[in-house]
Amino acid sequence: MNDDRTIPTLKFLHDEERLIRPKLDKFRKLETCALVDSLRPGLPGALKTQPDGTVLDGHHRIAILRERKFDVETLPREVLAKQPPLQTDNP
Repeated sequence: MNDDRTIPTLKFLHDEERLIRPKLDKFRKLETCALVDSLRPGLPGALKTQPDGTVLDGHHRIAILRERKFDVETLPREVLAKQPPLQTDNP
């Protein structure tokens, strides 16, 4: 069976300039294959997105892969349903 759904483009919630520099430096020391492996679905640090492609987990690793011209759009991801706001019982 063919899956005709398109995967939305990855997008950051915030500008890449707001990423934590020491964390980026740490990930720059890793090989590309290690970064890709760390984003695999099912792992604690898997690439997690909202249905519209907004990245929820994996920002720093995605940024490094983009620096390296890796096609991050091909990465498998865990798509999490958007959570509705919490309801409060205020009278």
